[in-house]
Amino acid sequence: MSNIDERRRFIKESINKHGFVKVADLAKTFGVTQTTIRKDLSHLESKGLLRRAYGSALPTESQIMDVCLKNKKMINYDKKQSIARYAVQLIEENDSIMISSGSTTAIFSEHIQPKGHLNIVTSAVNISALLGEINGITVMQIGGILYSNTLSVTGTDAFQSIRNVYCSKLFIGIDGFDPDYGITAGTTEEAELIQQMMKSSSKTVVLCDSSKLGCKGFGRICGMEKIDMLITDNRLDNEKCRQIRDMGVEVVLT
Repeated sequence: MSNIDERRRFIKESINKHGFVKVADLAKTFGVTQTTIRKDLSHLESKGLLRRAYGSALPTESQIMDVCLKNKKMINYDKKQSIARYAVQLIEENDSIMISSGSTTAIFSEHIQPKGHLNIVTSAVNISALLGEINGITVMQIGGILYSNTLSVTGTDAFQSIRNVYCSKLFIGIDGFDPDYGITAGTTEEAELIQQMMKSSSKTVVLCDSSKLGCKGFGRICGMEKIDMLITDNRLDNEKCRQIRDMGVEVVLT
């Protein structure tokens, strides 16, 4: 299978199905060089059919909401693991934290081991199910309407639950970030929920890989200057990194 049209059709279908493709895997599948695959990806990106990331390709911003959480976790998986390992070090003894839904926050949650007793407030039912089984952790699951793709709840009940608690840190996953535009979520409901979570936390920590730079989800959460820390990977553009730090944000490159 080396015909150009067949390759490009296969790439589009794979992204729609799995949420990402890897250059190395495609080259092996078709028996062509990675340079050939990169040319295919460049062509498809120019048509607005995907967006390229280091060693892979992802759905466009308009497509990403149709990718389920399970598949999102596998996009830039190694980078998300590195981000998660750093982030868990911020959890203190007898701490109380909030965690939003998202693929990177889900991986972050897999690394959590309580120091003393840990209170966790989360909008994500998958995170609640995982952490609720660990001794030393009390989980408060925010109530509301469940959105199946992200396994997150939203709605009036969710807002009310968050208003009644206060935590030292909020760890959030996002759909995109940009120094000029800020951080975004996939829906306005998710963005509004995170805004309320920020009000109920002392410190906001964003967990996302550098492929999210320049991407914009549908719902704007806030400007970059409103967050306290960005934990991302070391492929973040140097100029953008400096720009974000100049806004008073602590940027950690893992």
